[in-house]
Amino acid sequence: MASAGAGGAPGAPAPPRSRRSVTGTRRAVAALFLLPALVLLGALVVYPIGYSLVRSFYDQSGDGFAGLDNYKALFTDDGIRTALKNNVLWVVFAPTVATALGLIFAVLTERIRWGTAFKLVVFMPMAISMLAAGIIFRLVYDQDPDKGVANAVWVGVHDTFAQSSAFPKAHPGRQSPLEAARGGAFLTREPVRAGSPVSLPLVGVPPDQMPDSAKKAAPATSEPGKVTGTTWQDFTRGKGVGTLGAPDPSELGYAGMRIEAVKDGKVVASTTAAGDGTFSLPEAADGAQLRLPASNFKEAYNGLDWLGPSLVTPAIIGSYIWMWAGFAMVLIAAGLASVPRELLEAARVDGANEWQVFRRVTVPLLAPVLAVVTVTLMINVLKVFDLVFIIAPGSSQDDANVLALELYRKGFSEDQPGIASAIAVFLLLLVIPVMWFNVRRLRREVRR
Repeated sequence: MASAGAGGAPGAPAPPRSRRSVTGTRRAVAALFLLPALVLLGALVVYPIGYSLVRSFYDQSGDGFAGLDNYKALFTDDGIRTALKNNVLWVVFAPTVATALGLIFAVLTERIRWGTAFKLVVFMPMAISMLAAGIIFRLVYDQDPDKGVANAVWVGVHDTFAQSSAFPKAHPGRQSPLEAARGGAFLTREPVRAGSPVSLPLVGVPPDQMPDSAKKAAPATSEPGKVTGTTWQDFTRGKGVGTLGAPDPSELGYAGMRIEAVKDGKVVASTTAAGDGTFSLPEAADGAQLRLPASNFKEAYNGLDWLGPSLVTPAIIGSYIWMWAGFAMVLIAAGLASVPRELLEAARVDGANEWQVFRRVTVPLLAPVLAVVTVTLMINVLKVFDLVFIIAPGSSQDDANVLALELYRKGFSEDQPGIASAIAVFLLLLVIPVMWFNVRRLRREVRR
């Protein structure tokens, strides 16, 4: 005979027990502990999103309903359109390049002894804030090669193959035998004769910018059958000091100056001045005019305008990659550590070379990790603000504009909160599909 339950009628079902979680905690207790976090989540995330959504439908004052006008501005305002275009470049290139570099670093550092030290150095920029990284790269991209590392390297490489002139501002002085010719060159007014030394004085080069090989100018000596001469800086400091048209003890020769002998528009002989400015041309130069070609006076190469309108966005993307390639490398290296070595060895035994092993075995096995890294970086670049705001100078900030920066400018600088809210909602709509893809992939991995 069935016994009656405690406090109930015989045969009646037992009252439902309060359900417990896997850890044995009651739902009420769990909800009580979660309540502070839920309140913060609602206050800091849900409420701002809801308020921004509502505010995006109102005008600048917030009193009049604007409908979809603020959203129309996203595709008609020039600044926002530039920001959209730049965001596309960011999303396409920054995550792809950072992930590719991270993959290369992770694979290569597996085979070297000092791989851990290399990973530490590459990951170290992650410890730097975006603000500090922006200041660093603002200096790296400085136009002056004496300050900016990028231009110092670029100018060094350029000058290795195309040496810049040491005399960009040199020009004839008073009573000079030289006159301006086409293309920036200088030409003697009269033909020269063998056996008669020629003076080619110039001015305009500061003493501290003369080449290191320059020596005290010396008068040319006459040589039978040759055209000789001197080219030098014909300027001595002090009023009434020095002789015009003749080398003085304190004046320096134009070391390395190129001199050409020209007859009927053709170069018949050429030479280069010695350290003291003296030069000598063969007998073929007799009766020719001497020309100092424009290559002697071209402006020194000053590098690229990294922060100019055309290069500012790629330059800032480069700084972002410098920061986040280490993040990609660490995650990919963790995934690489879990790849079964038997598969790699089996591929090598079957005759595959290292490139084939990498392309057909390693990369497919790392595909889930690569997808997570790429998607995470895509979400990150959609919100990039600090680097653009710090690195891009005022003259080219419009050209480097991105949606997050435009949101800040519309909301705080231009006092257009309605459009700023519309940009915020638009950014949220861009991020949601990417986040959904990432969460779905993570759940799929958990099920495996």
